[in-house]
Amino acid sequence: MNPLYFVFGTPLLGGVVLALIGHRSYARDVNVAFSASSFIAACVLTVQIIADGPLFALDKQFFIDPLNVFLVTLTAFVGMTTSIFSRPYMRVEQDHGKMTPGRMRLYHSMYQFFAFTMLVALTTNNMGTLWVSMEAATLTTVLLVSVYRTPASLEAAWKYFILCGVGIAQALFGTILLYMAADRVIPDGVDALLWTNLDAVKTQLNPTIISLAFVFLLLGYGTKVGLVPVHNWLPDAHAEGPTPISAVLSGLLLNVALYAVLRCKILTDGALHSQFAGELMIGFGLLSVVAASFFLFRQKDVKRMFAYSSIEHMGLMTFAFGMGGPIANFAGLLHMTLHSLVKSAIFFSVGHATQKAGTQLMEDIRGLIKVSPTVGWGLMLGSLAILGMPPFGVFASEFLILTTAMRDLPWATPLLLLALGISFAAIFSRVQPMVFGVTSVKPLAHPPALVPVFVHLGLGLMLGFYIPPYLNGWYLQAARLIGGQ
Repeated sequence: MNPLYFVFGTPLLGGVVLALIGHRSYARDVNVAFSASSFIAACVLTVQIIADGPLFALDKQFFIDPLNVFLVTLTAFVGMTTSIFSRPYMRVEQDHGKMTPGRMRLYHSMYQFFAFTMLVALTTNNMGTLWVSMEAATLTTVLLVSVYRTPASLEAAWKYFILCGVGIAQALFGTILLYMAADRVIPDGVDALLWTNLDAVKTQLNPTIISLAFVFLLLGYGTKVGLVPVHNWLPDAHAEGPTPISAVLSGLLLNVALYAVLRCKILTDGALHSQFAGELMIGFGLLSVVAASFFLFRQKDVKRMFAYSSIEHMGLMTFAFGMGGPIANFAGLLHMTLHSLVKSAIFFSVGHATQKAGTQLMEDIRGLIKVSPTVGWGLMLGSLAILGMPPFGVFASEFLILTTAMRDLPWATPLLLLALGISFAAIFSRVQPMVFGVTSVKPLAHPPALVPVFVHLGLGLMLGFYIPPYLNGWYLQAARLIGGQ
């Protein structure tokens, strides 16, 4: 049987099962088991794609190619490690009275349904189904962000729902315009939204309609990416929801939304034969990097600070893909992978740190290394990694982006360097006393799950020294695909 069916069928089944048993004590293990099964299925699918090339499924409604295959594996991997981290984390939350049996049932089932929506969005060949799955992801994450039922979490969930609802409505209008352009070229209207069909006739699509479609699609999916100025939902959602959800929002949802933008960019570039799409992405990306770096200094909540860091890095990826070219696209894909791994590791460490301190205010979190050296070092190393310190892989991806900008967009380079310098100063000056300061923090009742932290950081370190040949091959193929080759 096609392993793709298991990739998105496993989390769907997991969501149903956990909706029935999610309140029981063993539900945490069941959640991990379904997430691990999804990852194994993704690995089998990857091996098949490497051996046999691109794959269609369900009457061409689903399609796997070099652009999405590594993102499927990455999504399944981060989903699995986050479920492992959430076992002791949610147990502590339950002991503190934040999670009732009903809320635990909701959390576990929605976690699997969220994974399902992400994997469908990545593997679908239909641009309409892509939009539906992104909307479904909004609904699942709204429920996850509001699971504590505190006034702040409910406010964050409503802000997320309204702002992303407006954004996704713009993406819907862009998808309709895309269909209008395709319907004039593709005789069979039923298949007019299949991405492979659109890609085959992209040079024949009406440039005016496609230009307008891309503007709406960029604004719509860009809301999910967290691009400035349509980013306001992201810091609140990260700060007020459970920390495992902060990890998957930064590590998964933002990547999938950017993937949707890239699919649209490929079509737009082919139709226009110009840099229109790239220039828009450069503008939004650069604005996001610069604005987010200044917002970092104003933050007092540790999760909110790293949420703005996510906005900065998504802006940097958008900027890289906007520049285009083999090196910039390669760097953007590498940065996408590394940000997903490192930022989720940071949120894992932050989750345990905030539970120890009983607060998310950075001024009240001190001396983590004295209470739990592993949590302290996890936060410190993760922060250094995301700030682009060598030898971590983020340094390599940022170096490639900056050198390409120096060559192609020299006017933008000072702005990027300024923003990265400000981000370094803001984050390092806050994290250093959190790790090494004088503390009254007490150990947790349950041992933290730190294996995911150091596995993620280890992978981030490895990619700074060595990119395995098969992964390098994926990046090169995906970079060529994004470039329309």
